[in-house]
Amino acid sequence: VQLQASGGGLVQAGDSLQLSCVASGDSFRNMGWFRQAPGKEREFVAAIRRTMGTSYSKYYAQSVKGRFTISRDNAKDTVYLQMNSLKPGDTAIYYCAAEKSSLIMSSLFTPESWTYWGPGTLVTVSS
Repeated sequence: VQLQASGGGLVQAGDSLQLSCVASGDSFRNMGWFRQAPGKEREFVAAIRRTMGTSYSKYYAQSVKGRFTISRDNAKDTVYLQMNSLKPGDTAIYYCAAEKSSLIMSSLFTPESWTYWGPGTLVTVSS
């Protein structure tokens, strides 16, 4: 299994970026994004979970709700994170995560619940 994220970069406050994460080697019920700022713990950003058949539920951290959108393209085994109205506080390394097993909603928010991780992509937002 491999996860490869891309799309990070240096932007100004108010700008947008789209992160992509391609998953190879397996299919995943849950895919998500976490981030880690310097000196801080890794924190949940967003997740998309297959609930039944082709139905999906999306979850967001309060700090990004209304600004970030998570989506997935199963045909491409790719999950996206569209980030709008970026703030300096969004500066972090963003990590893609994937999990095959079924997770209860509260488990989505903790890094320890996720088995597979990508190497991360740096997002820097200047003021």
